[in-house]
Amino acid sequence: MQEVNQSTHNEFIYVMLPPSSNHVNYAPERFIMSTLPKCPGCSSEYTYEDGDNYVCPECAHEWPQVAAESAAEAVVVRDAFGNPLIAGDMVTVIKDLKIKGSSSVVKVGTKIKIIRLVDGDHDIDCRIDGVGAMGLKSEFVKKV
Repeated sequence: MQEVNQSTHNEFIYVMLPPSSNHVNYAPERFIMSTLPKCPGCSSEYTYEDGDNYVCPECAHEWPQVAAESAAEAVVVRDAFGNPLIAGDMVTVIKDLKIKGSSSVVKVGTKIKIIRLVDGDHDIDCRIDGVGAMGLKSEFVKKV
């Protein structure tokens, strides 16, 4: 058996793939502007198409392409009484809300002047006087 010194002898192994209808050559990602949506499960930007579905390689979430396009249009945030909310609305808190990690409480009737709607667990980003910036669920507010 002959030993090969790696520092003086470099071997390259080339693998030839047989031509098939499934083999597609992709350009490197840094040259392609992706128009694919982010993963709704983990917000990863590395999604790819697989047939009629989008797939996230980070969390293995799969969702249909048709649903992803219509879901973006169908999101309507509503307050506790069913009124639709839009960015910039004024709302009032309808329940005492404990602030996580603090001993303070947001009292019933606290008015929030300007809200911003976001995706995620908490639908509303806002600034509350005396408390600061926080996220709220739309089920605990009423449109004024």
